[in-house]
Amino acid sequence: MPRTLCAELTSTPPPAPDGRVTVEGWVHRRRQLATVTFVVVRDRSGFTQVVVTDSAVRAETANLPEGTVVRVSGVLTRNEKAPGGVEIVDPTITALGQPAQPQPIELWRPKLGTTLPTLLDHAALTWRHPTRRAVWTIAAAAMAGFRGHLDGIGFMEVTTPKIVGQSSESGANVFALDYFGAPAYLAQSPQLYKQILVGAFERVYEVGPVFRAEPHDTARHLSEYVSLDVEFGFIDDHRDVLALLRDTLAAIVGHLGATAGPEIEALEVELPSVPHRIPVLHFTEALELVGAAPEELDLSPDHERALGKWAKSEFDSDFLAVEGYPAAKRPFYTHPEPDDPRWTNSFDLLFRGLELVTGGQRLHNHSDYLAALADRGEDPMNYSAYLEAMAHGMPPHGGFAIGLERLVARLLQVDNIRYATLFPRDIHRLHP
Repeated sequence: MPRTLCAELTSTPPPAPDGRVTVEGWVHRRRQLATVTFVVVRDRSGFTQVVVTDSAVRAETANLPEGTVVRVSGVLTRNEKAPGGVEIVDPTITALGQPAQPQPIELWRPKLGTTLPTLLDHAALTWRHPTRRAVWTIAAAAMAGFRGHLDGIGFMEVTTPKIVGQSSESGANVFALDYFGAPAYLAQSPQLYKQILVGAFERVYEVGPVFRAEPHDTARHLSEYVSLDVEFGFIDDHRDVLALLRDTLAAIVGHLGATAGPEIEALEVELPSVPHRIPVLHFTEALELVGAAPEELDLSPDHERALGKWAKSEFDSDFLAVEGYPAAKRPFYTHPEPDDPRWTNSFDLLFRGLELVTGGQRLHNHSDYLAALADRGEDPMNYSAYLEAMAHGMPPHGGFAIGLERLVARLLQVDNIRYATLFPRDIHRLHP
């Protein structure tokens, strides 16, 4: 008999009203009473209740602990008191593997009352819990919304190397590798490659891991995370990049609402409203607003939180863009402000008081790149392929990168990015 998913059992009309069905999944909960045993089976779609009254089947069920993978064939009947209004009776229950070992965490409880370290140490199990599955369902829907929007407006998805010959951001915080006897690094971002590919495809995006060997031990940093990268040509300045970012975020939020409704409801997620125009402050104005010294080169987490509260109060917006970051704080490829090269045509987007996105306009003239690299003491030979693209006609271009885990963490409004990461990597954690 073909398998039926648990969620399909409650469809209208049911797949086999008062007929036989087969479900396959995990024993989620088993309750043995005096004359009846209730078994709740979990699969990827949800749960169903199985009622066992036959004494021989009850004895077999007693040897199937929670977590055991089973096949259940029985009669689907209506019962308004059962979950979803249906249940399976007169079942045959067959184990599809060895009985599960005792679980260190009770997955049948509505909420996982565990500490974050326990949650992460036992990730192989805790991701089976409905509330944890809901987290990644939202993350997957965010990626799908990102891809769907960009596919629809003429972008090409690309994949770029994660083993590279030089730092992509002119920084020292890279993971070094021995690449067949030559030095190499894990890519900090696809930045140089996605710019090169603008010359081939004009509009590109990538969903992939990036690696940062920064010795941070905070609730907002990871050593490996998923970056949603975008780069496109024929722009006027960074405001075009910000406009595309706005539309992309709106598409992501819309896709979440359309496809992850049960998970959003289960986790009590408050989806943001993406304003038609995201409020913008210049970096100098932001420093003044938070009372920071004018010579500061960056915003601190406290500054970001204060600016987030200000944007919510002034504009009822969960989003705020801070543009014009100092050139000294931005990578060499960042385009300066035309009227004052101390500042740049770049921005950070704050979401609920936390930096979510960095983006902006890039240099596109070959001579400007040579000057920028010389100014920073960089050897152009280290960027030969990159500079070749710039030497043979590159349009004015720009882009941005969204950190997936940060996005999901801010959507959930959790206090640690690791809650939104399948298997986090940080300065302390390399397993599981």
